[in-house]
Amino acid sequence: MSKLLRAALPLVRSHGFTRDALALSVLHLPPPDTHATPLSDSAISALFGAGLKAEHSLLNFFFDEGIQHMKERAQSQGRQPTVKEMLEERLMFNEPVLDHLSTAFASLASSPLPLQIPMLDPLPGLKHALKIADEACYLSGDTSTELSWYARRASLAAIYTAAELHQITSPQTTLQFLDSLLESSSQLKKSVDEVGLFASYLFKSSKAILKSSGAL
Repeated sequence: MSKLLRAALPLVRSHGFTRDALALSVLHLPPPDTHATPLSDSAISALFGAGLKAEHSLLNFFFDEGIQHMKERAQSQGRQPTVKEMLEERLMFNEPVLDHLSTAFASLASSPLPLQIPMLDPLPGLKHALKIADEACYLSGDTSTELSWYARRASLAAIYTAAELHQITSPQTTLQFLDSLLESSSQLKKSVDEVGLFASYLFKSSKAILKSSGAL
């Protein structure tokens, strides 16, 4: 499955984090694994899950690749990078698929209950940001312990989430915005406010997705 997911990532630029990208991935496998026809819908469901689960598998693979990218960039520098550099690298990793991230995040946060009542699940987005914050701290040699360890990662996760939201809406000034959040502790409240905006944006997008699917 990892081969298919890796082959699907370049297709996200044109097809988004969709079952279509997964279906076409098999056409782009290196020989001798290349297929002449796309994967069937039933094959995608069998491999990656039914419905949105397949799309979420592709998005989560993208998240994992983003963490790996941070590690590789840190190793290539020949020195210990700063937190700022690592967060910047992760944001730049988003750039090729930026047009599709808002829809993907909204889809990931949408968790209809058995009665098809739309709910916003903040945990996937929170886990995503915390993993990035934790990796940035680890790669930069952060030595905080106990409560300081949690506080440091929580604040960086909030800042990263704010920067990622800003990137979706104003990509040209993303790195400057990240710098402003990192440089001043007084900006942390602003980052938390931005996280609230992010959640609101996800909720609105989630409702639109559920309406288009007929769930609402």
